[in-house]
Amino acid sequence: MIFAQGEIKKWSVVIIAVFLFHNLQAQEEAYFIDGYHGGIWGHYPEKYTSYIVDELDKNEEWFINLEIEPETWDRAARIDANSVSKLKDYIAQDRVEYVNPAYGQPYMWNISGESIIRQLEMGMHKVREHFPEVTFTTYSSEEPCFTSALPQILSSFGFKYASLKNPNTCWGGYTREHEGELVSWTGSDGSTILTVPRYSFEELLPGSTWETTANANSPAFIQAAFDHDFKAPIGMCLQDAGWKNGPWLKGNYYKPTAYTTWSNYFENIAQIEDVQPWHFNQEDVQVSLVWGSQVLQRIAQRERKAANKIILAEKIAALHDFENMATFPEKEINEAWRTLLLTQHHDCWIVPYNGDRGDTWADKVEDWTTTTISTSDDIIASPASKDIKYIKVYNTSGKAREGWTQTTLPKSKKAYQIQDLQGNIIPSQQAGNTLFFKATAPALGFATYKVKTAAKTTASARGIMKDKNGLFTINTSIYTLQLDAAQGGKIVSLLAKKLDNKEFVDSNSKYGFNTLRGNFHDEGGLKTTLNNPAEITILENGPYHYKLAIHTSIAGTPVTQTISVFDDSPRIDFNLDIDWKKNTGIGAFKEKGLKASDRVKAFYNDEQKLLSLFPLNLEGQKVFKNSAFDVMESGLENTFFESWDAIKNNIIVDWVDVTDADEAYGMALFSDHTTSYTHGKDFPLGLTVQYSGAGLWGRNYSIEGPTSINYTLLPHRGNWQEAGLWQHLQDQNEPLTAVGIRLLPKATQKSLLEIKKKGWILTSFTKKGDAYYARVFNAEGDATEASIMLDTKIENASLVNLDGSVGQALNIEDTKNKSVSFSIPQMGFKTIKLKLTTQK
Repeated sequence: MIFAQGEIKKWSVVIIAVFLFHNLQAQEEAYFIDGYHGGIWGHYPEKYTSYIVDELDKNEEWFINLEIEPETWDRAARIDANSVSKLKDYIAQDRVEYVNPAYGQPYMWNISGESIIRQLEMGMHKVREHFPEVTFTTYSSEEPCFTSALPQILSSFGFKYASLKNPNTCWGGYTREHEGELVSWTGSDGSTILTVPRYSFEELLPGSTWETTANANSPAFIQAAFDHDFKAPIGMCLQDAGWKNGPWLKGNYYKPTAYTTWSNYFENIAQIEDVQPWHFNQEDVQVSLVWGSQVLQRIAQRERKAANKIILAEKIAALHDFENMATFPEKEINEAWRTLLLTQHHDCWIVPYNGDRGDTWADKVEDWTTTTISTSDDIIASPASKDIKYIKVYNTSGKAREGWTQTTLPKSKKAYQIQDLQGNIIPSQQAGNTLFFKATAPALGFATYKVKTAAKTTASARGIMKDKNGLFTINTSIYTLQLDAAQGGKIVSLLAKKLDNKEFVDSNSKYGFNTLRGNFHDEGGLKTTLNNPAEITILENGPYHYKLAIHTSIAGTPVTQTISVFDDSPRIDFNLDIDWKKNTGIGAFKEKGLKASDRVKAFYNDEQKLLSLFPLNLEGQKVFKNSAFDVMESGLENTFFESWDAIKNNIIVDWVDVTDADEAYGMALFSDHTTSYTHGKDFPLGLTVQYSGAGLWGRNYSIEGPTSINYTLLPHRGNWQEAGLWQHLQDQNEPLTAVGIRLLPKATQKSLLEIKKKGWILTSFTKKGDAYYARVFNAEGDATEASIMLDTKIENASLVNLDGSVGQALNIEDTKNKSVSFSIPQMGFKTIKLKLTTQK
């Protein structure tokens, strides 16, 4: 075919246009999440808000996402008010989205579900004080601040979307990669939230120990997304507040890339079709800190103690308010929660040494937890009297309880006993001025007892005995424990009488049960207490409480361990004290010239840390472990790794439970702090006790003084549900609390609220305005409806969401209007708002 010159020109234009059209089609658009992370406690220069709004003014195409500690805005409003006002306008214009309002920016996988709720509740309230029109739609974090229960928590607060990426700050870990451009993140209770995962091809960046390939939208990363047929691939970096970079993307990044907020991405860009569920469990959060280091151990212990105290104090304060004994101390309770939430800040845990001498994160934790604990103690008990005549025993559980408690009496040579108000003698045992006694207290209430002088108690017929071979035997109605002084105080037998005389100690193991083992690379290598003879001392010998001390050593360092049991209690409690005289290296090897980019680090290797080991006589072992509002069966072949790119979730938050293959018998290990545990096919259950050496950024995590930790063993029948481990946890965290008083109270016994279903846990009870709020977690029960009973008239009741909205009005049942019924899925929680007729 022959064309005229004009026709050729015309067709040339068409061809060029078609070429350009196809070329533009080939250049599909990618997206990027930019913004800022930090705050007044971590990093936020005084007038940094001015910098942010100036950059927004200069870069009209720039959209940002904020993860800023809520307290930051109190200072910013004082010293940079105009810029805060401009930022408020940008939020209203949807140029800025607030993606993580958590008060103290916690990791979340290392704390309780109740703490996570308060983090978001108090944080959102504080942010709204400064930005009243802000909406919280998408949850995102620059750190690995994720946990398996987040879908139900976020949804109840009104969040619609989430991201599981943290591409630029993976020092402490990262989530497992997953197929799909979007997933339906399915939580432990079945709740779902639309989520962007860490893509299956979003690899850890070579030459780095803190980044993934999504941190800067490289052409290769985006091309990989298009190769996977992704329609709107997205990368992310929430910059540290203080950086003066402006828009993050520079140089060789994929073009075209558009900046966006997360909510705009989900609502106007993402292709929401064929989204598959991801049943995300706790081991999908792959995390590691310097577990076993003394500084982190102390931080975790103080956080746990404070968290347990404030929950208990808040419940007692609400009970006092209901009884018209004292007005609910809202201001004091809020401040105690505030300091606890700051203790949970991720920087406390990952950079504890950062800061000036005397004002490091570790120093701040000590100050913050002191506030929480002292405030809680003031609420729980009035100042002790020298003339204690009665004891009030509080039970903050939603179930009636019988168990052992203790009180401290004035120093005296007298012996004491406890009676109920009818004059019946209660089992008790005195050790110095500490009096143990067995109390019965109603659900969420109290009972009153009398203190009387008595004859001294005598040891029981069972008790602790030593035979001619040096074996010590603790004989109770539930257990026979046998210890061998010649093998470092090793437990050679743990026979559970009420569990078919099951023997729990693996006598064929080369590892000693309840012995220490670790690699002291400064002291010649592997050391154990198993080879060091121990001196065993009987401290208490009944008739109800038995306690002995094991004195031994490891690498020349004195070690004292106490074991204590009550005659009729299934718990076996341990305290371990190591009296370090110097800093010594403990771990896989001594780091030399450590670089941040080195993937293999000594602190990753738990097998070589100092461990307390428990070889169990359980065939085909399974491992279960708890976390916030969740329990999962571990899928790990073993807990060990040595490199940043092989991190596993080997974390014990509260407990780890090992059963046999048939789940006929099990042994639960409870820890007094979040740390790591060990387990493998050829390696026993163990608790990480000590690491000393180089940690993150090469910082020396040294031993500075003695180490003291507590843990509990609980042999049981069946699996964790049958054993009621979550109820055991609550009973341990919120023990029956005895308060000495001088005068007989007007009300000598009270039960405000009782839960009528096994496995339902009362995680909080508080007061806001003129209403009481009870939160109930279904840890172990099925999803069928059950009741809570109240010993007062209910004026109205409703299930409410965490954002305060009413989810469902409840029918008030019973002829006396004293109960309500509802259902909760397993691993779910419900919050009940109650307007009650208070006591006069």
